[in-house]
Amino acid sequence: MKAIVCTKWGPPDVLELREVEKPTPMDNEVLIKIYATTVTAGDCELRGQKFPPVMQLLMRIGFGFRGPRKKIMGQELAGEIEDVGKDVKLFREGDQVFAHVGFGMGAYAEYICLPEKSEGAGGVLATKPSNMSYEEAAAVPLGGLEALHYLREANIQSGEKVLINGAGGGIGTIAIQLAKYFGAEVTAVDSARKLDMLRSIGADQVIDYTQEDFTQRGQTYDVIFDVVGKSPFSRSKGSLTQNGRYLTSNPPPSQMFRGQKTLSESNREVLGGNVSARPEDLIFLRELIEAGNIKTVIDRTYPLEQIVEAHRYVEKGGKLGNVVITVKHKDTTQSGNHDLEIDT
Repeated sequence: MKAIVCTKWGPPDVLELREVEKPTPMDNEVLIKIYATTVTAGDCELRGQKFPPVMQLLMRIGFGFRGPRKKIMGQELAGEIEDVGKDVKLFREGDQVFAHVGFGMGAYAEYICLPEKSEGAGGVLATKPSNMSYEEAAAVPLGGLEALHYLREANIQSGEKVLINGAGGGIGTIAIQLAKYFGAEVTAVDSARKLDMLRSIGADQVIDYTQEDFTQRGQTYDVIFDVVGKSPFSRSKGSLTQNGRYLTSNPPPSQMFRGQKTLSESNREVLGGNVSARPEDLIFLRELIEAGNIKTVIDRTYPLEQIVEAHRYVEKGGKLGNVVITVKHKDTTQSGNHDLEIDT
């Protein structure tokens, strides 16, 4: 099968298209024919090892010093189950699925084997939304699961005011829609070119961060979700209500491995911690999608063969929502509502 192999850390050019052995599912696994995956900012940071020194050391301990131990990267996908192990009960051949593959990665390929039941770092798998194409569905798991985790931590109540900083990426675009579903009034912060898109997916207020600092507006919010880690608690606390909650999905290394409640000041809380994904969370997102409460935003699509160009584009910063990679198979005709496209 074709796969994108990364043999060392470095710029996008370290990614190579190669022929590798097609995997065979174990008794508890399914074999997925991948039709779409994504390139995220996190993928680019990992491949380039663009972290502060302490964080870089931790990442290399976890993933490999000179290059990734898992040579095939990619964290999320959508595809069709081609084969199942003898002990698999929840899925069958032909099921259309989407998944977050966890720390094992492996989505930059034509095929992958995943456990039928897994969670947390092992990834999660579920039947994909019936009203989404493979391209749209592939862009849900990573950003959706992260947004859902943090917003649930905040325990948003109807009528509360939520500000999302860095709202125009894969996590932020779903966070806006989830916050609206939970009944919040949402203010979205990002660059000018994204503001119309942010309004189109439900943001009540938008702020161009290049023109205005939300911490200087004199407005207060019940929840501040800093997706991009650009406005730390020390700067943001003045914009929180007395019982406000501060969330960050990109905390500094000093907070990376602390508990969920990392500190508090008066009644304000800083909530973080690692995301532990569960299959029921992915199913919950699917149900919201099928009910029309969430859609994905796709900036660009690239074929698997152009993964280097896709990484270069994402690495520049400023993508609107998601960048999707399509995986074509010569032996089959792909199904899965490919005619459904989100026009942003």
